[in-house]
Amino acid sequence: MSTLTDVARLAGVSTMTVSRVINDSGYVSPEARARANRAIAELGYMPNVLARQLRSKRTKTLALVLTDIANPFFTTIARGVEDAARAQDYAVMFCNTDESEAQEIEYVRVLIQRQVDGVLLVPATDSSASLQLLHKHGLPVVVLDRRLRSGGVDEVRTDSEAGAHIVVRHLLDLGHRRIAVLTGPETVSTSADRVAGYRRALAEEGLEADDELVIFGGYNETSGYEMTRRILDVRPQPTALFAANNFIAFGAIRALREAGMSTPEDMSMAVFDDLPPGWVFDPFLTVVSQPAYEIGKQAAELMLERLAGKAPAEPRTIVLPSELITRRSTAPLSGEAVALTPTH
Repeated sequence: MSTLTDVARLAGVSTMTVSRVINDSGYVSPEARARANRAIAELGYMPNVLARQLRSKRTKTLALVLTDIANPFFTTIARGVEDAARAQDYAVMFCNTDESEAQEIEYVRVLIQRQVDGVLLVPATDSSASLQLLHKHGLPVVVLDRRLRSGGVDEVRTDSEAGAHIVVRHLLDLGHRRIAVLTGPETVSTSADRVAGYRRALAEEGLEADDELVIFGGYNETSGYEMTRRILDVRPQPTALFAANNFIAFGAIRALREAGMSTPEDMSMAVFDDLPPGWVFDPFLTVVSQPAYEIGKQAAELMLERLAGKAPAEPRTIVLPSELITRRSTAPLSGEAVALTPTH
């Protein structure tokens, strides 16, 4: 195996010059740089990254802990994290917890052992067990998409309560009064926040939420299917569904089709989270679209600033805007729009 000395000898330069070329630090004349790069290529020299990491006490590795890597919302977040990390020569490890707090804690233990430099976490619940473990070992954390009850950590997310309020207002403006909300686990902040936005929109119209129309489940297709089947047994039946994420919506659509119902003719549907353009040929669902890529990118940038010692001591919270995109899955009740008096 070639050494730094071998490269320097072949290139006719000092080992310090080769080190500067490899680390892109300090001045090296163009001619000497070219000779060093030719020698590196000819000898197939690979720097000892592990030794460098031991000296710097940094692994140049971040970990991104997600709850569902199959969900396009989280894969887009992952792309944002990876692009920002790569721009500063950091690698990213990906971990998938399947919304399990126990799996999350197990991954955190592994990441501590692997000595990653920082953890970007989409928490499976709103508890702080993983956060306490990471803090105990001195690892910086940025929480994405969700909130933790304890706070005290950098966060990047959208306002789930406000986004839900906007989309339910849209359904109310179309004349719907019996609106069901299908959401994730009660222990996840986004689930509770989206129900809170739903309730606030109804209250503004003097309507009280029917508890039979508020169902907590899982952020997955199977749960969306099962929750929708329950909703279809409620009488009087709702005229609109608000699905708290895109996978819940997939399950809801399957349940409606099995029941011989069409959207929006028999049931309007609005959804939190859009799908990437490549996923669908003809976008159909009315959605609250979150800037998933920016959530990932800005979370990674916060982490890298903290690792570089450029972040303030106090934790920072970035709340990015979401956008209502109206499509064909929502329609006026009884075919006629009902104008509501705006509430100020």
